[in-house]
Amino acid sequence: MADEKGDATPFLKNGVKPTVAKTPTPEKPKTGKEGRGKAFKQIVAALIANLGTINTGMAFGFSATALPQLKSPDSSIHITENEASWIASLSSVGTPIGCIVSGYLMDNIGRRRTLIFTEIPLILGWILIAFAQNVPMIYVGRLLVGFGSGMVGAPARVYTCEVSQPHLRGMLGAMASVGVSTGVLIQYIIGSATSWNILAGVSAIVPIVSFLGMLVLPETPNYLLTQNKEEKAEKSLSKLRGSTCNLTEEIQKMVAFKEKNHVEPLKSPREIIKALMAPSTLKPFGILALYFFIYQWCGVNTITFYAVEVFEASGASLDKYSLTISMGVLRVIFTVVGCILCRRCGRRPLTFVSALGCGTSMTVLSVYLYYVQYWKENSIQPQYPWIPVASIYLFMIFCTLGFLIVPWIMIGEVYPTQVRGIVGGMTTCVAHLSIFSVVKTFPLLKHALNDYGAFGLYGALSLAGTAFFYVFLPETKGRTLQEIEDYFCGRTKTLKQNAQTDLA
Repeated sequence: MADEKGDATPFLKNGVKPTVAKTPTPEKPKTGKEGRGKAFKQIVAALIANLGTINTGMAFGFSATALPQLKSPDSSIHITENEASWIASLSSVGTPIGCIVSGYLMDNIGRRRTLIFTEIPLILGWILIAFAQNVPMIYVGRLLVGFGSGMVGAPARVYTCEVSQPHLRGMLGAMASVGVSTGVLIQYIIGSATSWNILAGVSAIVPIVSFLGMLVLPETPNYLLTQNKEEKAEKSLSKLRGSTCNLTEEIQKMVAFKEKNHVEPLKSPREIIKALMAPSTLKPFGILALYFFIYQWCGVNTITFYAVEVFEASGASLDKYSLTISMGVLRVIFTVVGCILCRRCGRRPLTFVSALGCGTSMTVLSVYLYYVQYWKENSIQPQYPWIPVASIYLFMIFCTLGFLIVPWIMIGEVYPTQVRGIVGGMTTCVAHLSIFSVVKTFPLLKHALNDYGAFGLYGALSLAGTAFFYVFLPETKGRTLQEIEDYFCGRTKTLKQNAQTDLA
């Protein structure tokens, strides 16, 4: 019978001790910053996914340079004031429909395939406008462009948030806003140098490039896990993170959350409705719906859609097209700045900057426009022409830093995984309905309240929105998608960070 020592003594054969191979100690999985995925891979994926958002900006900026050309007496297609308002706003009519469609598609065929399909109406819409022979053809083209812009909004943001890690999610999620601002600037620059139909033809290039780019990207791991495709989710995560990431830990956290909360595909309409009516869906939806209403009624898309006309009405002495282009440049620059600040400062502080800054600058513009009307009625030369230009520029800077970034990022953050696609589409639908309401009513408000009254209303609504944001807007910086979902489900009391070192 072997003694205790014998158990530990190597077996002897011919008096020779055998070589005992030591089992190598497994490497500890990388944690913290060492275990992060490669930022480059996530940035590239986000860039490709958000190429389509450039179209949204193009849809917004097209009317600013196209409408003055179409109103010109020597235009091949001459339009009235009423037709101009429809051309400006019809893209926002098609957009809500696209939002709802893309929301349904996202949860049924995936984020990636939805982003591929969304480019088709955009390509058709721009080509139809480019070859338009009459106003109805422009109307249909604008509807298709709006439909495609609506389809791309939520999937681009949801895809970006689902493929990026918390420390990058805020910055990468804001890329959609950079895309929109870039699209606006492209239309301002090309539109000021060429005709409206050539501008539409050039615009078709962007959705074609976006279509080709999405073909090489993987589906998001989150969506694949909801479809019970764990092996494919691991492969997707590997492509998106690279060798530096602790893939096992990250995928295990996703699987654990899925099993803990019974995250399964919703098959019947009853299950979908039940999930949509849950507090974890209704609470963030209500917050974001009001956020979009307030930020749209601060007047940002009135300025964007009617930029040339607004500068002309303000009495500014400089060339209106040069002012419009420079405003577009400012928008792009400060959208990039906003992306960086969103990673550093969080969602709430940037929202307060926008609400107070936009409200103040709109109020100043309103007061100046009141004096412009007084000077015109009394045949007095307008004074201090730099004031309206400075007010509009400051307004665009303040708006870009928060309003044009924060709510769009949060679409991909705050909703439950099972209905993130559907309710994300519903949210972008509400956002674009708010855009339509502002753009379509601006000519009516201008005639009813004059220019100064319309902009004064926008300023007042922006300032009033500050109280709402202070009470109801949560801070999601640095939190994982699972932590945010737990908060809105009521499983955790707060989203405040305790010893959180990662930036988001």
